[in-house]
Amino acid sequence: MPTKFQRWKESITATDIVMWFIGFTLLVFIILGSILTLRAGRYTPVQWFDFVIYGLAQGSIYALVAMGYTLVYGVLRMINFAHSEVFMSGPFTAYYVAAYFSRSSLLESHPFICLIIVFIVSMTVSTLIAFLLERIAYRPLRNAPRLIPLITAIGASFTLMYLFRGLFGTGFQAYPVWAIFTGKWVLFKGLEIGKIQVFVIFAAALVMITLYLFIQRTRTGKAVRSVSEDKEAASLMGVDIDKTISVTFIIGGAAAGAAGVLYALVFKQVFFMMGFIPGIKAFTAAVLGGIGNIPGAMLGGLLLGLLESLGPSLFLDGYNIAAPYQLKDAIAFLVLVLVLIFRPTGLLGERLAIKKA
Repeated sequence: MPTKFQRWKESITATDIVMWFIGFTLLVFIILGSILTLRAGRYTPVQWFDFVIYGLAQGSIYALVAMGYTLVYGVLRMINFAHSEVFMSGPFTAYYVAAYFSRSSLLESHPFICLIIVFIVSMTVSTLIAFLLERIAYRPLRNAPRLIPLITAIGASFTLMYLFRGLFGTGFQAYPVWAIFTGKWVLFKGLEIGKIQVFVIFAAALVMITLYLFIQRTRTGKAVRSVSEDKEAASLMGVDIDKTISVTFIIGGAAAGAAGVLYALVFKQVFFMMGFIPGIKAFTAAVLGGIGNIPGAMLGGLLLGLLESLGPSLFLDGYNIAAPYQLKDAIAFLVLVLVLIFRPTGLLGERLAIKKA
């Protein structure tokens, strides 16, 4: 009777060997670069702290957007590539509200009220577009071959992108600056933290916790999870499948709208293609954490933000590369390749797979 090791040995193919070789080579490259950087002592502890805070702020935004990808995949088993434009549509529309507040001096006299209104406008627009996407583009194709909705999602993405280009133009719009978020707080002597980074981290954490508790504790959330597990069984138990899927898109759209405002506050500009790169990064975060797993999307987003912030300096500076920060996108996708080689289900994907089994 063959042992477990023998069965594993027989299942290994030449492709597996090549992939593992590539993975180990990349891993050695990363570890050696990190050792060289740390031994050189090019960065102070304060600078490393700044890298971590910036990475957490960026990762919090990725995590919010990644929740939309993972929720839709959980109930429909499709990748909603138009979600990047859902992320773009909210803050782009809310920009005109924020600009009005800035011109009328309301932003200076009532900053918190103005901020809440901007969030409400952004989340409403993103939620409405996400709902219409599901109702018009995806629902008629629910029983079609899986490639058809995927192509439709790509087409919907370009449609929304160029619709906003036609409505609002091709130029960059400078987002108004909230004076309450300018400057830094001094934690200790020589250790400072940006107010906007603190706000982004806490605001994103609040939204993520609220949405997670909604999915876990409410009746509607339980319906979403039941549809994710088995649509037919959920339907037999009285769950309205169409309504539940629409709610899933609404939740993802609201999270994307909130993330869009946070993104605009950090980078201080919006334009019609602003969702493309963050959308790809958020999808990467969802895969990194385990697509279809909500905690995995949160974890993947935070890790991806940290890797983008720390990776170029930590992994590449030791090799004396001239501009390592220009390779931050390569670092993020490099780590994704490593995760997919060594753990194809993502960091938290195995637990989901066992539960579904």
